[in-house]
Amino acid sequence: MTEQRHDTTAGPAREAIARAWDELVATARRTVTDGLVVGTSGNVSVRVGDTVLVTPSGVPYEKLTPAHVLGVDLDGNRTIGDLAPTSELPMHLAVYRSTAAGAVVHTHAVHATAVSTLVPELPTIHYMTAALGGPVRVAPYALYGSDELAENMLRALRDRSACLLQNHGTVAYADTLAQAFDRTAQLEWMCQVWLTATAGPGRVPHLLSLSQLHEVEEKLSGYGQVSARPAFEDEAEGR
Repeated sequence: MTEQRHDTTAGPAREAIARAWDELVATARRTVTDGLVVGTSGNVSVRVGDTVLVTPSGVPYEKLTPAHVLGVDLDGNRTIGDLAPTSELPMHLAVYRSTAAGAVVHTHAVHATAVSTLVPELPTIHYMTAALGGPVRVAPYALYGSDELAENMLRALRDRSACLLQNHGTVAYADTLAQAFDRTAQLEWMCQVWLTATAGPGRVPHLLSLSQLHEVEEKLSGYGQVSARPAFEDEAEGR
């Protein structure tokens, strides 16, 4: 990364960044209040033009104010603010470089993290699997904040809008912070349902077929919802 340079945005651009920062802080705080993270263990980002606003490293979300606004470009160079960005910045930037995402939410949600240690993908326990693009994959474990983790995540996200990170947590993205948070919460809920359904000895839950999920996806598209199947810009690279 290059050295930090101070924010030079003005007028409408500055106002858009201020509004986006307020929404980012509110979303980050909600991940705590809704039990999806403990302390500052997750992170949140939102894209405004060529700037990615992101939660800083190690700062409790309840202490964040407009004075703490932090932005980087798509190469990770700090363009706004003085704080160090989250250690998971490579993962966030990988999503923005590879998709049309407007926001990314990463959590250490309890049930999702537990499922990530048990299976290579979340079994199709509920029809809302279709809203995330299909069966949610588990990205193989890699050190947090590493390029390897970001690469593993991208493979798990192919044609999906959310994935699990093995022994780690969740990643979800969408056009907006509200959508990304909702997908995160939906994923955590489905993981809880599957763990609950498999808790009884000798009980095997009924799972939905891919054709049944396709029917749901078709029906969801009729309600005007944005497709959960993103087009990856680096498809030729085989990620």
